[in-house]
Amino acid sequence: QVQLVESGGGLVQAGGSLRLSCAASGRTFSRYVMGWFRQAPGKEREFVAAASWSGTSTSYADSVKGRFTISRDNAKNTVYLQMNSLKPEDTAVYYCAASTEWNILATSYDYWGQGTQVAVSS
Repeated sequence: QVQLVESGGGLVQAGGSLRLSCAASGRTFSRYVMGWFRQAPGKEREFVAAASWSGTSTSYADSVKGRFTISRDNAKNTVYLQMNSLKPEDTAVYYCAASTEWNILATSYDYWGQGTQVAVSS
């Protein structure tokens, strides 16, 4: 129904930047809320950011406000996460996900990508 593939992860130094991309395929991509989540080893998956279908409404975790920006290009079926001023605490596997409703809970998202690793060195 909806397939998501993340890319853009890698190893960066603290203070650096990365832009993650999530390419989507399947029906009615533009009508899904798109979110980014992350999971560090031994920890639960946590919400990072979300964007409404139009991209005009966004939500961010307090830990990334002012540093990360979520955006989407429905014409390209792609959602992005621009990450600036990266910290070692941002190290995690990052997942994009699609939901049929506005929510920041991981359980509300129906489709998930495979994840992309982000590692930030001190």
